[in-house]
Amino acid sequence: MHRGKGMKFVGDSRVPAERKPNIPKDYSEFPGKTEAFWPNFLLKEWMVGAVFLIAFLCLTVAHEPPLERIADPTDTAYIPLPDWYFLFLYELLKYQFAAGPYTVIGAMVMPGLAFGALLLAPFIDRGPERRPSKRPIATGLMLLGIASIFFLTWQSVDSHDWEAAAQQGEITEELAIEIDESAEGYQILQASCLGCHGGNLQGNPGLAPSLLGHHEELTAEDYKDIAVNGIGTMPAGQFQGTDEELEILGEYLVEMNELAAEAE
Repeated sequence: MHRGKGMKFVGDSRVPAERKPNIPKDYSEFPGKTEAFWPNFLLKEWMVGAVFLIAFLCLTVAHEPPLERIADPTDTAYIPLPDWYFLFLYELLKYQFAAGPYTVIGAMVMPGLAFGALLLAPFIDRGPERRPSKRPIATGLMLLGIASIFFLTWQSVDSHDWEAAAQQGEITEELAIEIDESAEGYQILQASCLGCHGGNLQGNPGLAPSLLGHHEELTAEDYKDIAVNGIGTMPAGQFQGTDEELEILGEYLVEMNELAAEAE
């Protein structure tokens, strides 16, 4: 503290008088011979991340995406399949105590505990050792997690019906006809038929055939009979409307088939 004419000057030791260059400390004397996080370690991480990012971008440009047909919310038979990095969670939901009434356990509790343990690992295991052999608990849990992910992913790929998946996602040539969803016939179809035959009336592979393409085969009476009595794998009693609605249904399907025939 220096005295002046009625003034007092106080020096703050937190502000250095001379700025020194940011030179990392020498960590060679410490166990494990670690290095400074900034900039040594972080720069290496950025370089590795940049290499993988460029490689991934090149892959997305060179590899054609496996597109499927346009999503149809009325297709209740479609079985979605997540991307490969979520297949282990998808397979986990097939087990008894992770599905059905226990879905919360398989979808939230178990993944939450696993990823929460990863986030807390640096705070729980704060030992100076870096060799896996001298950290048996952490190493064992990590190997168990990796083995579980690999096994569940393999099991999901092996048990999935890829042929049925290719059929249900196959892109078919859409008929160039305009379907008026506000029409009374469409509203009647929506109440009883479109859950299987699809909102575009063109059916679902493996579940129900298309309602179009029968211009020369089926009449309005045929459609009415099929709606009431069923045909093939379609059971009877699917239509629960009135006789008037059944008449409108038959005429509407004949009209849509005529439009489809003209579009061809």
